[in-house]
Amino acid sequence: MKQSFLNPILNIFKNSSSAALKVGDAAPVFQVKTHEGKDFDLNSRQGMWTVLYFYPKADTPGCTKQACAFRDTVKIIRDQNAEVFGVSSDGVESQSRFHKKYNLNFTLLCDVDLNIIKLYGTKMPVLNISKRWTFIIDPSLKIRTIDREIDPVKDAEKVAQLIGQLKQSNN
Repeated sequence: MKQSFLNPILNIFKNSSSAALKVGDAAPVFQVKTHEGKDFDLNSRQGMWTVLYFYPKADTPGCTKQACAFRDTVKIIRDQNAEVFGVSSDGVESQSRFHKKYNLNFTLLCDVDLNIIKLYGTKMPVLNISKRWTFIIDPSLKIRTIDREIDPVKDAEKVAQLIGQLKQSNN
């Protein structure tokens, strides 16, 4: 009896990753506003490596550590023909303040409607924010890695190493 009572609650957590994306899948394409209020279309990234890192909320401790780590590592990532994009449910104004406050040198994407967050399966159960996950997408817009166990301080360095390894395995 207890188990049947808990099933609906457990299903909320089980189904929170409804997209169920896996390595090798085509990256779901999307259009969204950047922290500058400009249009961004993932299709424009064809031919280049793309890092999409999802984070819960701009200007919170873990998200700040992660963003600053990407800021400090972005040159190494760009030297590998890759670009970093941070995705959260924050709006243009919040993302813009966050970007400016920490002198971020990469683009933040504003997913206020949770469209990308749902497409990529990163929505937290019950809350309208994203889990902290990172995707590496190759030049043909295929997902090459999905990292669901993120250390905010080490994520950028790990991504830089993974891109190098992925590019070597392509040759």
